[in-house]
Amino acid sequence: MNRMLFVLVGLLACGGVHAHKPSDSYLNLSLSGQTVEGRWDIALRDLELAVGLDADGNRRITWGEVQRQRDAITSHALSHLQLTMGDQTCTLEADGLQITDHTDGAYVAIGITGRCLQFNPQLTIRYDLLFPRDAQHRGLLRLDRQGRVESAVFSPARRSLAFDLGETRPLRVAWQYLQEGLWHVWIGFDHLLFLAGLLLPIVVRREQGRFVPAENAGTATREVIRIVTSFTLAHFAALSLATLGWIDLPSRWVEAAVALTIVFAAINNIVPVVYRRLWLVAFAFGLIHGAGYASVLSDLGLPAMALALSLFAFNLGVEGAQIAVAAVFLPVAYSLRRHRLYQYGVLIPGSLLVAFVGMVWFIERAANQTLMPW
Repeated sequence: MNRMLFVLVGLLACGGVHAHKPSDSYLNLSLSGQTVEGRWDIALRDLELAVGLDADGNRRITWGEVQRQRDAITSHALSHLQLTMGDQTCTLEADGLQITDHTDGAYVAIGITGRCLQFNPQLTIRYDLLFPRDAQHRGLLRLDRQGRVESAVFSPARRSLAFDLGETRPLRVAWQYLQEGLWHVWIGFDHLLFLAGLLLPIVVRREQGRFVPAENAGTATREVIRIVTSFTLAHFAALSLATLGWIDLPSRWVEAAVALTIVFAAINNIVPVVYRRLWLVAFAFGLIHGAGYASVLSDLGLPAMALALSLFAFNLGVEGAQIAVAAVFLPVAYSLRRHRLYQYGVLIPGSLLVAFVGMVWFIERAANQTLMPW
């Protein structure tokens, strides 16, 4: 089998392949002098993995089961969160539990109260919930300092964040969301598969049962730029509209629709329905993919300026990552476009593999079941 196909298979085989909407928790903290108040929303599905909630094993977590594990939940959560002012560690306590809904399901909302021994403008927050279990997990922070609000993102590579309570640094927020946009593509296997489905036929397409190679490198490059940019623009538009609350779609069905876009893109390579202007297909599907990620920012409740900056930086990261993928793929594929090895050893089997994985994901997401241990 061609080496490029091995790369695609390897991407599927390494680690876990997850849904488009990553695992997130939402940490809202308010600081007033030495006093800390807030709320921490953690997904029920994540707490089930961490401490075990479904006592009777019926795949339905009840409020009674959550209450029985109250101490385990709060102990586990607070053991993975630390606030430090200067060189003094603040004390944190849980202040009640409740169930709340986000677009991707039910969450446990943990009330948090705390106090620091003395005020110091240098605040450090350390967060490492779920990172040993899930490298895609993110902790989304909303920090309110007496009306001055900013956001930040915790990740396995960024578990501690330092804040100067005397200033606001919007460029830091933008840089973090730019990085998240990059990682959104690199670790989002459904995003990579969708790109593969669109990029595989860039250098050779099927027309009337035969393969037609791209005329020249310039034509192929322009088509790649159109596809990548139109997808990002649509992704940005849908993400913005959903984050602002102008559209509100059920996360489960958006995720299922994302999987269908992957299937269509792959099948279209084998039995073409759309021959030209694939950038229009990319734009339409970008709207769906953007809606699938919307809750990450909408649930943070950021002020308008911080929200706009985060949206722009995130999508700039998405665009950069897609261009990087295309820049690596295009020269190799273009050099092989006239070879049967690419046409029959990469394009067709690669598209079939992408279609198969996309269909499995669609069934899993539509039925809310796991068919394969990815």
